[in-house]
Amino acid sequence: MSPPEALVQVRELTKYFPSGGGLFGTPRLFLRAVENVSFDVLKGETLTLVGESGSGKTTTARLVLRLIEPTSGTVLFNGQDLFKLAEDEMRLIRPRAQIVFQDPLASLNPRKTVMKTLEQPFKVHTSFSNKEIRDGVVDLLEQVGLTPPERFLDRFPHELSGGERQRVCIARAIALKPMFVVSDEPVSALDVSIRGQILNLLKNLQEDLGITYLYITHDLSVARSISSRLAVMYLGKIVEIGDASEIFRLALHPYTQALLSAVPIPNPEVAKTKKPITLTGEPPSPINPPQGCRFHPRCSSASEKCRREEPSLIKREKRLVACHLYA
Repeated sequence: MSPPEALVQVRELTKYFPSGGGLFGTPRLFLRAVENVSFDVLKGETLTLVGESGSGKTTTARLVLRLIEPTSGTVLFNGQDLFKLAEDEMRLIRPRAQIVFQDPLASLNPRKTVMKTLEQPFKVHTSFSNKEIRDGVVDLLEQVGLTPPERFLDRFPHELSGGERQRVCIARAIALKPMFVVSDEPVSALDVSIRGQILNLLKNLQEDLGITYLYITHDLSVARSISSRLAVMYLGKIVEIGDASEIFRLALHPYTQALLSAVPIPNPEVAKTKKPITLTGEPPSPINPPQGCRFHPRCSSASEKCRREEPSLIKREKRLVACHLYA
């Protein structure tokens, strides 16, 4: 069997945000949110980007969909370079590549009913009749578990629970049967009791519609339940990427090891035998990242080489890892 094709190919993706300076001869400062990031998202899989807050996960996701413009780099979607497309060409891509945002209340128009929200993709991108649009909206609500649909059509966002609002956002994202969906921490704003339902919904939709996901989270428990492959980000760079089950079985990068060490273990007897890894200090500023490996100020295994030279992603144990321990 041939390996699955890459639906999305990200190469050397970089995004700097201006962050002051430049006046009276002072050097201009830039926040290095994402720097030289490369990865593939294979057709039908869920690639999960994990890392601490501020590691560049959401910026990477928005760059992949060209919601913001890059400083440099390329993103190929189904073979097309998104950053070379004109506005009218990008409009043809939008139905096939969608996003579910973290906060469902903030991402829904408070003045629009569920019907008005969900009919918009059909009105913009199709020539459906009013009856076809209404039927499409009803089908969407049934797909995401908002039944009977008639109860929800005329409701406003403030009349829905958090889980119901996120189901509406998911319905909007899949309205035009996209190939690719970015899910930016879609369950982090929800009650714990609802998170499993939304994750199961996303997995069921993937099976039914053949959707490819780029999933963003800082929660390793969520990543374990939904990921095909895992990409670990630290301070704007990917430090490890590979099969999720393999990384959870044996993480290679010291940062990945520390992240997995913080995941609670439900069995107290097993938890007693687990030695936690405590990271010292705070992540360095992305405005002035350290020389060499960006993780070395917090790494107990750092050597002089780590302080001088930045490691490249190299293949080890059927995955890629950026660490001088494996060079």
